[in-house]
Amino acid sequence: MKVYLVGGAVRDELLARPSGDRDWLVVGATPAEMIEAGYQPVGRDFPVFLHPQTHEEYALARTERKTAPGYRGFVVHAAPEVTLEDDLARRDLTINAMARDADGALVDPHGGQRDLQARVLRHVSPAFAEDPVRILRLARFAARLHDFTVAPETMALMRGMVEAGEVDALVAERVWQELARGLMEAKPSRMFELLRECGALARLLPEVDRLWGVPQRAEYHPEVDAGVHLMMVLDMAARLEANLAVRFACLGHDLGKGTTPAEVLPRHIGHEMRSKKLVRSLCERWKVPTDCRELAEVVALEHGNVHRSGELNAAAVLRLLERCDALRRPQRFDELLLACECDARGRLGKEADPYPQRERLAAALRAALAVDSAPIAAAAAARGLAGPAVGDAVREARVRAIAAALAPI
Repeated sequence: MKVYLVGGAVRDELLARPSGDRDWLVVGATPAEMIEAGYQPVGRDFPVFLHPQTHEEYALARTERKTAPGYRGFVVHAAPEVTLEDDLARRDLTINAMARDADGALVDPHGGQRDLQARVLRHVSPAFAEDPVRILRLARFAARLHDFTVAPETMALMRGMVEAGEVDALVAERVWQELARGLMEAKPSRMFELLRECGALARLLPEVDRLWGVPQRAEYHPEVDAGVHLMMVLDMAARLEANLAVRFACLGHDLGKGTTPAEVLPRHIGHEMRSKKLVRSLCERWKVPTDCRELAEVVALEHGNVHRSGELNAAAVLRLLERCDALRRPQRFDELLLACECDARGRLGKEADPYPQRERLAAALRAALAVDSAPIAAAAAARGLAGPAVGDAVREARVRAIAAALAPI
């Protein structure tokens, strides 16, 4: 039995980048031998075990045979006679098909180290075309290693996969998993640009794909193109270290601009409601988590009002807070404000601009939350008020508190 460090840990070490979990490959062992040695089996689709002390994953060397469309259409063969080279040959990219043996020697049969030095993402073999998830994985790696280019032959292979309908067989869970990971990388725009280049974006996220070529008013959007703007917003979200929910909200905030009638361009009247509906449809299709969907919907609907909030009086600011459910969910409102800042600064020449709306609305919310409604309600009841009138008294107090908080800003 031989054990090798494989995949991302080897790649990241050669790149001098921090690595996450280490993956180990075992050659020449059976599942029974692994269990006898104290390893805990956890693999559902192929033999994977947890080390009894470190709890790191150890997988038996395996090969795969394509039997049906989609990423699940494989028969896996794991046996002692499967070699290290056999296992590495089934991997997606050359930079992920390297290993280190127990003595630290590099095993690199497909030129992964060479491609790392050349900053190239290249498929290992034609078997890449058998698994459509690999298109998403490559795009995600491009978002992480954003100074890498895709080998022309690999891009041609991905286009062929899209044309053959392979991406249409992807299941929602895997699509969302890879999209979420890509959104959290250093330059998420690269993921979407590569998906668009190979044609996969039009199949998976047509709502996003149709934004390219859609003009916007140059006085607000010097970059003009709605697709270009969206990519700048996503990269601004990464720059500001936003969480996944905020980055997904950025992705969906302007989807309605892709359905604006041509005769009214470059104005996009009513795109907010259209964006909200498209976000909901996208989320249903790819089973996006509830927290991401809810934030994206409110950002789509209200981001224009947040941008214009400096023009609002205290009563209008309170109505905005109420529509955003900020009084009950202040943390989500903070996320909404961050998404709006990403939108405002994700524009050509606006990247370093301040966004005073964020602090102004955050101050308004703090003031509204500081109002103690119980004594106000009690005083209203003592005056014989009831029902909506009590609520009106509380709202009036909040308006006064907001006005006082905003006066010096």
